Amino acid sequence: MSSLNDLMASFADKFRPHEDGSRLPSHHANCLGCGEDNPHGHRLEVRRAGDGVVAEHTFDLRHEGAPGIAHGGALATVIDDLYGFLQYLVGGPAVTRRLEIEYLRPVLLHTPYRLEAHLAGRTERRLEVEATITDTDERTVLTSTAVFVLVDVSHFAAAHPLTKENASTSAITEPAAETPVETGDPARVPRGPLP
Repeated sequence: MSSLNDLMASFADKFRPHEDGSRLPSHHANCLGCGEDNPHGHRLEVRRAGDGVVAEHTFDLRHEGAPGIAHGGALATVIDDLYGFLQYLVGGPAVTRRLEIEYLRPVLLHTPYRLEAHLAGRTERRLEVEATITDTDERTVLTSTAVFVLVDVSHFAAAHPLTKENASTSAITEPAAETPVETGDPARVPRGPLP
């Protein structure tokens, strides 16, 4: 990422309506999940699929845990990043509040997998999301649920002093206090299609 200003300037394009089937823009060039310039990244290419998002992904030796098997942390990374693309469908930036993963089968290296995520519910700023990873035989190898919270773009400006390029000259900012919506009861989350 060249600068926070570049990232913030790109938000208008990212949060516009995207047609079904269209490729969604990466979060930024150095993003670990989807950034094209990160040499250690996954370089996810994500498309809108109705009210959700979908990607095809193959894990390689950079992602190895046990021999021949993708590391659980690498799986969590791509799922968290996949969820991040749902923010483009709800019209504003969001950050991870809680991420839960159930690993059902080993995910093999050098094997293609399908990743899918969708919004399961929304209450004000709180987004409840769900995802799966399936293999070429359409067996589910991973399921996930998460809570994301919509934030104002100023959230990123507050965190920016912590980045490498500004760490030596800026103070650490305190995180914002939790709101009742962020810690609310999931049963209150309304169900329905995306706006």
